[in-house]
Amino acid sequence: MALYEYSAFDAQGRKQRGVIEALSQKAASRKLRDQGLFPTALATARNTVGTAQRTLFRRVSAVQLGIATRQLATMLTAGMPLDEALMMVAEQQTQGSLGSVLTRVRDDVLQGSALYLALQAHPKIFPPLYTNMVQVGEASGTLDKVLLQLADFTDEQARFNSQLKAALTYPLLMFLVGSGVLLFLMTFVVPKITRMLEDLEQALPLPTLLLMSLSHFLATYWWLLSIICIGSLWAAQRFSLTARGRFWFDQKKYRLPLFGSLALQNATARFARTTATLLHSGVPLLTTLEIVQNLLGNNYLQRALEGVREKVTEGAGLSEPLQDAGVFPAMLSQMAAVGERSGELEGMLYKVAEIYEHQVQTRLNGLMALLEPLMILVMGTVVGFIVLAILLPIFQASQGMG
Repeated sequence: MALYEYSAFDAQGRKQRGVIEALSQKAASRKLRDQGLFPTALATARNTVGTAQRTLFRRVSAVQLGIATRQLATMLTAGMPLDEALMMVAEQQTQGSLGSVLTRVRDDVLQGSALYLALQAHPKIFPPLYTNMVQVGEASGTLDKVLLQLADFTDEQARFNSQLKAALTYPLLMFLVGSGVLLFLMTFVVPKITRMLEDLEQALPLPTLLLMSLSHFLATYWWLLSIICIGSLWAAQRFSLTARGRFWFDQKKYRLPLFGSLALQNATARFARTTATLLHSGVPLLTTLEIVQNLLGNNYLQRALEGVREKVTEGAGLSEPLQDAGVFPAMLSQMAAVGERSGELEGMLYKVAEIYEHQVQTRLNGLMALLEPLMILVMGTVVGFIVLAILLPIFQASQGMG
């Protein structure tokens, strides 16, 4: 099937534009008329069929999805029919593939499909959390309210992830640039200077000898070091593809010094917020746990949640299985127990998410504030050692000449 861009008028005389999929141009025109649209222009989409199909399944940023969801919720709240709201939101998407995808979703809805089923046809853009909440909203007649919750959730996750990436970008960039500068000095600059020092024909101090030995080793065996590094990364990558290796890496991730507990708090905040959002929208607890289990993306946590879900299936609440799993911080199970007793489980989980999100942000800012001067100190120490090792024999030679 091919994609066709069209301009058309609806029964009320309003102009509509979008993309439709059909076997031929005639079939596309007939399909539009069946939908109550009268095409005035119909042409093959600018991309080839294969490229267009790939574009439709390209991921969409969380920010763009959150904005589109909020727009759709606002239009539905104002009383606009779903198909018209979908078309208006699709027309406002000027970047990426979301506009084309929403047009296809609208076509499916006009043909009688439920909205959540039309969204499930694009799993790379609309995750299970999204489609399940939409399904609950359609069943309960509160689709506009559910979409607003989804927009808030998506915006909050995007904001938090953006802050996390921004905090890590500068130290990582500084480390890469510093490492590159040191490698350049040790393999290209220092060997030329040390050859000049050898011509002085005098006993060289220990720092200079150490620097010469290290520089000679790097310049001579850089290829061997490269092979070892690449081979180690390849072996680690192959091991991570196995079930045992994936579990081992996912488990060790939360046991790293400094950053391990930070990663666990981040995962806890994500689990709590996602679970609270789904429960608040009316999704059953078992279905919620299944969705969250797949969204966490960590084999170690997924295995723990599998045990939690089995106990909930047997009739237990949420707090005791979480405590027995021994993976998440104790506050999560304690707050869940308070929420179960008071009937405010979603509210307690929201509070847990807010607490850990704040803790992660605060600790991350503190670590970055500590890490930046520490990296400067290390780099300064290494560069100072190189300068000292070069200048010492020069000073000795000048004193000998004096």
